[in-house]
Formats: sequence, structure tokens, C-alpha cells
Amino acid sequence: MIAVLTGGMLLDGYILGVIGPVTTVMKQDMGMSTADMGLIASAALFGILIGSPLGGWAGDKFGRKPLFMIDMALFVLASAMQFFIDSVEMLFAVRLLMGVAIGAEYSVGWPLMSEFAPARLRGRLMGVTILAWYGGFMIGYTAGYILNLPTPLPWRFIIGTSTLIAVVLFVARLGLPESPRWLWSKGRKNEARAIARKYLESAGDMADMENEEVRQGRFSELFSAKYWRMTAFVSWFWFCNVLPYFAIATFADNVLERYGLNGGLAGGVGLSMVAVIGVAVTVALIDKAGRRLFTVPPQWITMVVFLVIGLWSSAPPAVVLGLFLVFSFLNAMNGTLTSIYPGEVFPTEVRGVGTGFAAAVSRIGAGMGTFLLPIGVEKFGVSAAMLVAAGVVFSGALVSQLWAPETRGKSLSETAAGYSH
Repeated sequence: MIAVLTGGMLLDGYILGVIGPVTTVMKQDMGMSTADMGLIASAALFGILIGSPLGGWAGDKFGRKPLFMIDMALFVLASAMQFFIDSVEMLFAVRLLMGVAIGAEYSVGWPLMSEFAPARLRGRLMGVTILAWYGGFMIGYTAGYILNLPTPLPWRFIIGTSTLIAVVLFVARLGLPESPRWLWSKGRKNEARAIARKYLESAGDMADMENEEVRQGRFSELFSAKYWRMTAFVSWFWFCNVLPYFAIATFADNVLERYGLNGGLAGGVGLSMVAVIGVAVTVALIDKAGRRLFTVPPQWITMVVFLVIGLWSSAPPAVVLGLFLVFSFLNAMNGTLTSIYPGEVFPTEVRGVGTGFAAAVSRIGAGMGTFLLPIGVEKFGVSAAMLVAAGVVFSGALVSQLWAPETRGKSLSETAAGYSH
């Protein structure tokens, strides 16, 4: 289960990373404008905006397992269609469809992982999915760069390489069990107990499942007096984490070259490698040091980093590069929590749609960053873009400072019981 869940996140990172090195070739081949290029780069993100809440709702209503298979089947289809793209409109539609599949993956995969993981390991196991995402982005970016040099392969073939990963994951998912907590929430107690006895680690996990209510969840619960702060925190924290990352990582070459630094493979992959280290450190310590330590302080420091880059326009290239690496490390560190909090703070009956809603909000930020950065840099300069990023990170840091809960070591019944600092 860990392998196929992390594989889904690796695939998500791959499709967003592989397109970066071929954007110039795509733009020339299809006669795209800068706005067209930003739209194509963000198409998958807008698809996630649709797929996340839809998949979350379906996962809560019909079960985690069916959606877990359907989203990967959809991805296989959409990924294979990339080999036959013949227009900007078709390219956008295919990438949008891939995003819908990945959105469903977010809203079903993370709840499924949280519902099987023991409390003592839950942070690490769910954090590994983010490690896979960054790894996938780095692998995708590297593959796109290498296949594009020195005698480039067709760009349709390069972005279509994600099909192989999707097929492997679809086959590997055959035979996975349904979530026992979901079965229990639907009153299917005998089935839930049978799966729980086979897969859950301890009697305590079983008892915690049996303490949960049997009832139908409603989307409106996310905005009830009991849960609205958690919905607001998870959604906005996630939004503020991904907006600057997607903007900078997708157009790493362009951003670094504006500061007189060489882009290429070292630029795009270098930032992702540092991010992988940040996630690895967080995964290693999250269940010992707690959630808030990796949520709140990194955001305040990241805000300062963007302020320095934005205000010190004449900074030496080495300093700018160092600050971007610090940003990448810290952003990945608190970004790991975007995979952990949603699966913990929402109750079983709305865990899927709650995760899906937060993912949708976050992808608005990711889509905005990817679409607007090249336009903003072109019109207002990169310093102004960095100051805007500082403002975004500030708002996320403030919300996290006030509302981020500490869920370390708690059962899912306790973490989803309501707001607690």
C-alpha cells in the first residue's frame, strides 16, 4: 500500500516536472504565446482543482478502493493521449484530464493511508508521499532535460513517458483492501473488523475505529462551528505553500537566469534535490518533534528570504542562489505537512471531501503561481514577483501560528475531534 500510494504522488510530481525542460520546444513547435505556455503549464493544476473535491466526495460516498482504481485508469488514458496531441487545445484538455485524475488521487490516497497507518508512524508514512512527489518532480525534470539533449526526441514522446509509470501503478493496485474505517462509518461493521484484524497494527487501533460514529457525512460539516478553523487552516496553509513553489520550480531556468545564474539541469534539479533533503529531514523527525515545529517557523523564515531577494535587487548571484536553496529546503519542510494534516483533522465521514477541498484551494494557488509568474516577471520584474511571494507566505505563516494543531501521537478519533492548539 505504501508503494502504490507513494507511486501515485511520484507520478504527480513527474508530470509536472517533465514538462519544464520542453516548454521552449513546445512553444516554438505549436506557435504558442507566453500566456498560452503558462496556461498549458498550469492545466494539470486546474484539473486537480476539479478532481480533488469530486474525488473526495465520491471516495466518502462509494469507498476509497473504487476511486483509487478509477483515478489511475483515467490517468493511463490521459497520459497515453499525449502521444497524439496535434493542437494547443488538445494539449490543454489532456493535461487538464491528467490533473483531474491526480486530484482524485490526493483526496483518496492520503485518507486511505491515514486510515491504515498506526498513530506512532502516521506522520512518517504520510510524509513519505511528499518525498515521492519531490522525487518524481526531480526525476521528471531530469528525464525531460536528458531526452531533450543533444539530439532531442519529440516533445510528445517526452511528456508521454508518464504512461509507463501509470500502467505499472494501475496493475500494482489490483487487490488492495477497502479502508476499514470507511466501512465502519457506513455501518458495515463485520467487513470492517475482518480487514482491521488483518491489517491494523494493534488492538488500540481497532478500538479507536470502533469508537467512531456510524453516520453519513455532509460537505457542509467542513464549515461548521466545530471544523471551520481546521478547514480554513489546512486550505490556506496549503495554498501559501504551493503558490511560490510551483511558480519558481516550474520556471526555474527563467528565474535563475534573471539573476545572472546558469539554469539548465543544475538549476531545475538543484532546487528539487534540496527540497528532497528538506522532506527527508521532516519525515525522519515528524513523529518525535511534532507537527507545529515543521509548520510554523519555516514559513516565517521563508518570508524573510523572499523579502531579502525582492528588496536587494543588486545582490550577488551566489547570495541569490543560496537564498533560493534555503527557500526550497524550508518550503519542502513545511510542505510535508500538507500531506499529513488533511488526513488527520477531518473525521472519517468527510475525510475525503475535506482533503479534496483543501487540495482544490491549494491548486488555485499553484495554478496562479504557474500561470502568472512568467507574465508578472515580464511586466513588473522578478523583484516585484518575490515581494508578492513574501506577502503570500506571510499570510500562511500567520494562519499557521494561530491555528495549526499538534496531532503527534494521537489517534484519528482524537485528531478529528475538533480544534486544539
